[in-house]
Amino acid sequence: MIEDGIYEALVVEAEEQTDEHGRTMALELTILSGPRRGDVVRVVTTDQELDELELLAMPATLTVVDGRPSVRLER
Repeated sequence: MIEDGIYEALVVEAEEQTDEHGRTMALELTILSGPRRGDVVRVVTTDQELDELELLAMPATLTVVDGRPSVRLER
């Protein structure tokens, strides 16, 4: 995973998944600035209400604290 910090990102892939824990969305984010610019990070989230097509090319903020990522989409 990526180092702790706050990163500007863009959703380049989104895939809905359903398992015994419910619906999740796997997002691939490309980092837009800083030394990790161009890196692609995969994050699985449970709180997205949008579908895969609505998420593509959506700006996002990736925050990593103690190795745990969270994503805020810029709708």
